[in-house]
Amino acid sequence: MNPYHYTVFGETPGYRAFAKQKNKRIKGIMVARKDATIETLAELNGSKLAFPSPAAFAASILSRAELKEIGVEFTPQYVKSHDSVYRSVAKGLFPAGGGVVRTFNNTEPGVRKQLRVFWTSNTFTPHAFAAHPSVDQQAVQKIQQSLLAMNSEPAATPFLFAINFKGFESASHQDWDDVRALKIDLLDDLKTGQ
Repeated sequence: MNPYHYTVFGETPGYRAFAKQKNKRIKGIMVARKDATIETLAELNGSKLAFPSPAAFAASILSRAELKEIGVEFTPQYVKSHDSVYRSVAKGLFPAGGGVVRTFNNTEPGVRKQLRVFWTSNTFTPHAFAAHPSVDQQAVQKIQQSLLAMNSEPAATPFLFAINFKGFESASHQDWDDVRALKIDLLDDLKTGQ
């Protein structure tokens, strides 16, 4: 699950991370058209901006949090996918939009060549592989061992390459303290009764 979702659902109902992508930190980016004069987030004051979804951690939450932190007033427009963000900004429908490096690099070359990254967030712990507290711990350990075994299994290399992973590493609940430190409250209403 995404890093922010893990911090919420790690609290209630108590999901526990057991793995994460090896040697990976995630960061958000903001893109604009190559021919735009935008150089800083502050220049977006009063703009309508494209984001994939409200709870997309790196592509939306990090960018929106930084905009709020520096006092930029903006209207978020959620366009359902990273690809839609890039296409919408390339078409000039929005002056800028949020994404992540991986999806930006994987977007259609004809769209990507019209855009440039003008802002990058700090880096954070990536997505969690986590289990609900009701899942048998022996089963969780077997899944964890299988994921970790892929790191040294030559037959797994094409699968890891296909998802752009260098491998897996063990994870613990505290690994997401960097995300918790952001004090995001977007899903606080879901913390009760789950």
